[in-house]
Amino acid sequence: MAKKHIAIYLTGGIALYKAASCVREFVKHGYEVRCVMTENALKFVSKLTFETLSQNPVLTDLFDRNNQNSVAHIELADWTDIALVVPATADIIAKMALGIADDAVSTSLLATAKPKYVVPAMNDKMWDNPATKRNLDLLKQDGVQVLEPEVGFLAEGYQAKGRMPEPKAIYAWITAKSSPKPSLKDKKIIVTAGGTVEEIDPVRFLGNHSTGKMGYALAAYASACGASVTLVHGPTNLHDLPGVEMVSVTSAREMFAAVKARFETADAVIMAAAVADYRPEIKADQKIKKVSGPWQLTLVRNPDILQELGQLKTHQKLVGFAAETQNLFENAKKKLQRKNLDLLAANDVSKKDIGFGSDENEVYLYFKDGKMLPLKKDSKQKIAQEIVDQLALLLKGE
Repeated sequence: MAKKHIAIYLTGGIALYKAASCVREFVKHGYEVRCVMTENALKFVSKLTFETLSQNPVLTDLFDRNNQNSVAHIELADWTDIALVVPATADIIAKMALGIADDAVSTSLLATAKPKYVVPAMNDKMWDNPATKRNLDLLKQDGVQVLEPEVGFLAEGYQAKGRMPEPKAIYAWITAKSSPKPSLKDKKIIVTAGGTVEEIDPVRFLGNHSTGKMGYALAAYASACGASVTLVHGPTNLHDLPGVEMVSVTSAREMFAAVKARFETADAVIMAAAVADYRPEIKADQKIKKVSGPWQLTLVRNPDILQELGQLKTHQKLVGFAAETQNLFENAKKKLQRKNLDLLAANDVSKKDIGFGSDENEVYLYFKDGKMLPLKKDSKQKIAQEIVDQLALLLKGE
């Protein structure tokens, strides 16, 4: 299979140092990469860095007489399958929006008729400027995909929105956006994510190690496929997903109520949350003071959300997760049948490099008809794509 060609356009922002890892990420996954740099970008990171990482010459000057292509920007545009601008400064965003072509980057981008992806990174005041917002709106109207910056520590020394997302997240976003997708148009899908929290007193709680990354990846991809997605999530450190209805809950009972209220009109539910099986029988109104000797805490069962939905379902497809530490296959098959699921994703969370807290996962998909599909270790975004693709087939009756 021929390698996919990606042209990565590098502009003059402090976040450029992270773009080196971005180039490496695409090379690692089998893309052929060519880079184009602005004059200001060369002041932050050397041309040699990107030539070494991409294993290709870097274009910086359209009038370089040593360039083998007499019309370099047209040759590059014809070669390109995907164009990525990272980091995208306010300057290049404005040039792209207005069709200005005055250097190697802007001219090559204007000549490119293939899908374009822009990853802005800048100071929060520049990001919030009405001119920047207007220019981004123009780009989106032209079909350019934009990955918004994150809230984080900026070069100016404070926390605000403007930080460039991590290279792995950029790679996952590009592949999710550029890969062929099933159509989930007119489908309503509920996804749950993160762990639930059961309060013991105003200070202490019972919880687990779930970060919510798997559920967020599932919701993002289902939304990209055209579904109307509701993400019911416990406490996480993740940002809201654009275009997705975000419903924040704390406890297992709150999650059950939020899902149940939307269940009748849903076409599918993906229960990726790590829901607490038990909660304290009594929540103390004041902080419980230390006492000598052991402290006994009485727990009671929480509702089993998946099992309840399995009994209530009429037309809905149910997807569950089984996080196991032993007897993975036996426990997964029993859970699939007991809870009346259509698909179950089982993973071994005793492995330290996958599952809770990791950016990667490795799962086995079990189907109602007895079929099993192993998904080898990969990013949670790629695993999420496969799960949603399989759900799409179930919704079509295949």
